[in-house]
Amino acid sequence: MRPARRDTPRTLPARLLTGLAALIGLVVVGALCPGAALAQSPAARSAGVPSAGAQAAGLHIGDGRLLEGNGNDFVMRGVNHAHTWYPGETQSLADVKALGANSVRVVLSDGHRWSENGPADVAAVIEQCKANRLICVLEVHDTTGYAEDAAAGTLDHAADYWIGLKDVLAGQEDYVIVNIGNEPWGNTDPAGWTEPTVAAVKKLRAAGLQHTIMVDAPNWGQDWQGVMRANARSVYDADPTGNLIFSIHMYSVFDTAQEITDYLNAFVDAELPILIGEFGGPADQYGDPDEDTMMATAEQLRLGYLAWSWSGNTDPVLDLALDFDPSRLSGWGERIFHGVNGIAQTSEEATVYGDGAPDDTEAPTAPGAPSVTAVTDSSVTLGWAAATDDTAVSGYDVVLVGDGTSSTVASSTTTTATVTGLTAATTYTFAVHARDAAGNRSARSATVEVTTDGGGTPGGACSVGYRVVGEWPGGFQGEIAVRNTGSAAIGPWTLAFAFADGQTVTNMWGGTATQDAGAVSVAPASYTATIPAGGTVTLGFTARKGDTNTAPAAFRLNGAVCATP
Repeated sequence: MRPARRDTPRTLPARLLTGLAALIGLVVVGALCPGAALAQSPAARSAGVPSAGAQAAGLHIGDGRLLEGNGNDFVMRGVNHAHTWYPGETQSLADVKALGANSVRVVLSDGHRWSENGPADVAAVIEQCKANRLICVLEVHDTTGYAEDAAAGTLDHAADYWIGLKDVLAGQEDYVIVNIGNEPWGNTDPAGWTEPTVAAVKKLRAAGLQHTIMVDAPNWGQDWQGVMRANARSVYDADPTGNLIFSIHMYSVFDTAQEITDYLNAFVDAELPILIGEFGGPADQYGDPDEDTMMATAEQLRLGYLAWSWSGNTDPVLDLALDFDPSRLSGWGERIFHGVNGIAQTSEEATVYGDGAPDDTEAPTAPGAPSVTAVTDSSVTLGWAAATDDTAVSGYDVVLVGDGTSSTVASSTTTTATVTGLTAATTYTFAVHARDAAGNRSARSATVEVTTDGGGTPGGACSVGYRVVGEWPGGFQGEIAVRNTGSAAIGPWTLAFAFADGQTVTNMWGGTATQDAGAVSVAPASYTATIPAGGTVTLGFTARKGDTNTAPAAFRLNGAVCATP
């Protein structure tokens, strides 16, 4: 079946939730007070049980942080993958790894609502994670929205499922985290979440499971009523090993920077472990999640994040890859993998994959020189001969070469790739690198030069909204919303503007910026290449600045001056 995934109820408007969040903060200010939060329950401490950090055989919690067995801090940078609904998409884990992820959260079923993933299947998933050097978070999805969704299963049933997999999970503590149940309570009486959560944790520990346990929040994972936040200490203390991490899901409830930073910092200040177990960026009927702040705050606080989701959503707006094809990343996928604070920029592989075995230090051979197989006014498709490696080639990076430097513009797990977002009638030089699972990168291939076709739809009526999202000493983050106010689609397009105070664009998503002194020219990405009549595309960027940061005075779309409301 094709699951109706991110249409779970969000019954209150985001603006109302913002007000509630302030009230919740007052109610729980004492519940998450910073203190001597250790990876061990009070009962265990009073009984003289060794600390979790001392006895842990694999991934564990220490001083509010997720650690590997060797004590190394591990920060998840990965995605969710809907395995239970798409069991044939076994290549997905390799594709996710090739794009830089260090972890993956795998959707499973305990048989209550969907077909059960049995021991052999789960064992195979774990081996695929390990083969691709990924930390594997396994979750039961049947619990989603319990107490509000009549079809949802209980955490107790999910706990029994994990206990039934005890033999499969044994010995995998270095590689596997057990997420008891996805979003295990809806919006109906969410206070009911606490008791069954505590009971499930105790049941798993009594059965002998030693893995780090992950606990999802109520309110369909978003905890907008603050139940998990208020009861986190008591839930954490119910685990005699102290190896428990909380998971908040961030969608349209979290549409302001303040809501995001307040929630995450409350746990960090209390030394209670937390990560963003799911999050989305595209706007929905309930609001527009602030994914930029989610990712920036996670990086600042060194907290994990797992984006929803690789592919296969009923509403494909949340597909990171279209039709499970890693060469067809959506705008959401480009943001997650290649954007600021994204996976490619911040992910670090778990050190367990280098422990106890000889290090793989041999790089693949250089791929063959790329050849051009297709050209449009905004894209180029390239193909090349495969590289070889002493273990296996895991992927390829296409780089744009110029002025003695190169930058990655596309990634692929095959020997073809399409580079998008190019400017019409412009000459580019490309080359290819191969890489293996250990991160070794080959020498650069020979280069190929190609000129894009001319043309493009002339600019029509347009308006541009420009705003500064945030500033810091020496830099800032900006947003440009380009609206087509005409009656015909515009695309491909080029947006031109100028900075007056020496600002310099350092990174952009939604488009590719080139800059000469203060003059900036932006070409679209593949997912923003056409602006429909009445539609808007949004560009985000970071830039360097001095003491003054004046907004651009004018914008031109394909040469036509746009209104600046």
